Amino acid sequence: MEFFTTYGGNFLAYLGVAVAVIFSGMGSSKGVGIVGEAMSGVTVEDPGKFGQLLLLQALPATQGIYGFVVGFMVMVTTGMLGGTVDLSLGTGAYIFVSCCPVGFVGLVSGIAQGRVSAAGVNIVAKRPEEVSKAMVPAAMVETYAILSLLISLLLILNIH
Repeated sequence: MEFFTTYGGNFLAYLGVAVAVIFSGMGSSKGVGIVGEAMSGVTVEDPGKFGQLLLLQALPATQGIYGFVVGFMVMVTTGMLGGTVDLSLGTGAYIFVSCCPVGFVGLVSGIAQGRVSAAGVNIVAKRPEEVSKAMVPAAMVETYAILSLLISLLLILNIH
């Protein structure tokens, strides 16, 4: 119990960074993989569509970037990058909770966006001129990832 009262704030803050980066990264990697699987068959049949398909594959990658940004902001704001930090238990808990929106929403939305983008691959396969109609539904999923990023950043900017 002494460890937690002495180092608990630091531990929770580091755990928050891990949640933001790991879960959003998992969502992005799964989403990018789903689209990659869908686009490989189309690319073999028509290599000229690769550029359009790559745009669809890049969309679910953003959640991982958002998680990284939040993790980096926490590290800069708290001084973690500079060495030793001494955060209270309350501050550590606040940081942990601040990292949760981007981590958990990034996990779910990265996978969902991968599925929607993979469905868009079928549109591009049959009608490449309609690529924008494939991207709009995938971008709608992105809205929620951006909102979670915004909430996490607003919370982090209020660390005392």
